[in-house]
Amino acid sequence: MRNMKKIILLIIAVFFIFPAQAQNTLKLMTYNIRNATGMDNARNFQRIANIINNASPDIVAIQEVDSMTKRSGQKYVLGEIAERTQMHACFAPAIKFDGGKYGIGLLTKQHPLRLQTLPLPGTEEARTLILAEFEDYIYCCTHLSLTEADRMKSLEMIKQLTASYKKPLFLAGDLNATPESEFIKELQKDFDILSDIKQNTFPASEPDRTIDYIAALKSSAAGFALTSTRVLNEPVASDHRPVLAELRTAEKADKIFRTKPYLQNPVGSGITVMWETTVPAYCWVEYGTDTTQLKRARTLVDGQVVCNNDLHKIRIADLQPGLKYYYRVYSQEILLYRAYKKVFGNTARSDFYEFTLPAADADTFTAVVFNDLHQNTKTFRALCEQIRNVDYDFVVFNGDCVDDPVDRNQATTFISELSEGIHGYRTPMFFMRGNHEIRNAYSIGLRAHFDYVGDKTYGSFNWGDTRIVMLDCGEDKPDDHWVYYDLNDFTQLRNDQVDFLKQELASKEFRKAEKRILLHHIPLYGNDGKNLCTGLWAKLLEKAPFDVSLNGHTHRYAYHPKGAQGNNFPVIIGGGNHIDRSTVMILEKKKDELRIKVLNAKGEVLWDITVDS
Repeated sequence: MRNMKKIILLIIAVFFIFPAQAQNTLKLMTYNIRNATGMDNARNFQRIANIINNASPDIVAIQEVDSMTKRSGQKYVLGEIAERTQMHACFAPAIKFDGGKYGIGLLTKQHPLRLQTLPLPGTEEARTLILAEFEDYIYCCTHLSLTEADRMKSLEMIKQLTASYKKPLFLAGDLNATPESEFIKELQKDFDILSDIKQNTFPASEPDRTIDYIAALKSSAAGFALTSTRVLNEPVASDHRPVLAELRTAEKADKIFRTKPYLQNPVGSGITVMWETTVPAYCWVEYGTDTTQLKRARTLVDGQVVCNNDLHKIRIADLQPGLKYYYRVYSQEILLYRAYKKVFGNTARSDFYEFTLPAADADTFTAVVFNDLHQNTKTFRALCEQIRNVDYDFVVFNGDCVDDPVDRNQATTFISELSEGIHGYRTPMFFMRGNHEIRNAYSIGLRAHFDYVGDKTYGSFNWGDTRIVMLDCGEDKPDDHWVYYDLNDFTQLRNDQVDFLKQELASKEFRKAEKRILLHHIPLYGNDGKNLCTGLWAKLLEKAPFDVSLNGHTHRYAYHPKGAQGNNFPVIIGGGNHIDRSTVMILEKKKDELRIKVLNAKGEVLWDITVDS
């Protein structure tokens, strides 16, 4: 459990260093522009446009706007502002006026799917409402009467119009009513006011009351969360101040998963399920030996569920080895996570997948080992084609597969490709570090994508009666080499593994194993340069009864039989990332026989060796 906590805390740290992906937002605005005439009595279309451009809303409810009147100089005012903001204009006249028309309108970044207008009562002048429907929401603009009775009648008409809509629906505009009025109290029975009623909006020079609002229909309020709202400090451009509200909007359920789940670390009667989402989410796994009676697994640290992130690592523990399990993953988007308020969006659910942990006495398995892919998609796919008909139980990526990770997206993209290629949703993977996984800006962040055995980049585990030992050689140059800028200390990591090897070679699990396999990236024997681990580890390994050592790094396939280079066991070195030099290794364990085949990208068998007891 202590190791699991370390893993989770590292994940949390990575989220602060490398932020989540962009979230869906919607900026709503309402502005009574007084026909673009400011408190200085100057009509200035560009001034209004600048205010809107600086706020960068998705949609603006506009009130008091002329079209082709003498007062406006025969200008279509909404069109003038639309041109300056690069938005679409939707005008809704309320009355004929001064040789033209006068009313309200919308400025929108997207073309509405549908527009509708609704005449509303007004004792002093007729009023109107304009409704614009978009794919994910509806926005209504109005400018209500100065008379309370007219406003009450208008509200009933608006409620009838909007009652049947299921999409999030917003009402914005100059409502000509203060927060303590009976009209606003009545409005709040059906609408939640999103704008801050404590921030006054009129008159613009020295506002002393609130009469401009943005509200949301309660019956359709699911699917968004208010993240901020403000009245813009604009005292001159109009006699009203503009109001802005910013929302997080829910992602569609079928867009929440960024990757399929992939399995790691299937040891100790447990397995780790990992996946990524496009949005921050609350996640869990359902699992069981059938699909009807399922348990739930989540990740908790100190009593709290780890959530509101987009890289998910959930350990399923207390499993029975040898049994087939079914599982599926869930991700529910978190739109808002605050101390006293949480808002959730849609929930994505995966298909059912399956896995089986090896029984303790299992004497048969098949495994596949890749090395030095260096993020070469063409090579990896060609190698996958050669093992398409192989029924393998687990996969090892033996270093330099995720190449010099520069950022989160690069890592996610290729890890997902690796998982897809070997069906990682049902086949557990072990990721081992090569010297290229250690390099570049995201090398530390890369750790959060893996679940190492024992929470270290080296370790050991049993697959049935076979013991597998994994070592981490670190970089291929000394720590004081100029290229590392004094940011490495692999000397200590290599020394730590001296103690680990001593304990491992003396352990009951190692001594009683039927077969023993050694895995590390840079070869101790047959390397194309000096291995900085040789002086530390070779003495321990010269009598260690490993059946085979599997390595990479040199980009040249090689086989060194026992004793050829002072090695106490056969050594097989995999090829490189170029398709004509690449290899994949297949390990087939059957009772007391261990067979290793090495294939190239054409499917040709480069080596086929059987290790007998």
